[in-house]
Amino acid sequence: FCPFLELTGRPCPGCGGLRAINNLTRGDFVAAVSSNAMAVALVAVLAITWVMWVARRVKGAGGPMIVLSSKGGFAVLAAFVIFGIVRNLPAGSWLMP
Repeated sequence: FCPFLELTGRPCPGCGGLRAINNLTRGDFVAAVSSNAMAVALVAVLAITWVMWVARRVKGAGGPMIVLSSKGGFAVLAAFVIFGIVRNLPAGSWLMP
């Protein structure tokens, strides 16, 4: 169980994430987005990043997969916080798992 959900009665940004991944592995995209849209977006970004990294490695270019600046890290953190807030507002209730 999610500790945040147990303490507050509200879903955190990660609630429904495992269900979303499970739905993606079964090919049920609509159910996955319904479970956790942020998790689906994260999987898409990770898949695209991995494909770009493999393409660079095949061409012989080395280096890390992604170099995330501190501004980029704060932007990702802000996106998770905003998603967590919006999914708990009445207007964002469609984002709840």
